[in-house]
Amino acid sequence: MLQDRSLVKIADNTGAKIGRIFKVIGGSKRRYARIGDIVILSVQVAEPRKQVKKKDVLSALIVRQKAPFRRKDGTYVRFDDNAAVIVDKVKHEPLGARIFGPIPREIAELGYQKIASLAPEII
Repeated sequence: MLQDRSLVKIADNTGAKIGRIFKVIGGSKRRYARIGDIVILSVQVAEPRKQVKKKDVLSALIVRQKAPFRRKDGTYVRFDDNAAVIVDKVKHEPLGARIFGPIPREIAELGYQKIASLAPEII
């Protein structure tokens, strides 16, 4: 579960490395984001001369979380880090051309086929 001011690793090649969440999309009282949720974040650390700069405010899709989440078949899955992929604000398509690290299959089930196809491994 991720909330305001949580730090997330950016799992794509847009140039951002770490982002800080400052808004969870989905209602004024929405407090926590889980896998598959869209958040607004600010880039805290970025590589020089890339597509995304430090202090940019962007939309991102949560693709990994440390907290275990339950699947429909009763199994639990958790990851080693909290990670997000930067997406377009309107179309929710990824801005980067590559995705790093494993992605859960729930991302593809939620309709983010482009992100799932770019991922090196789907768990």
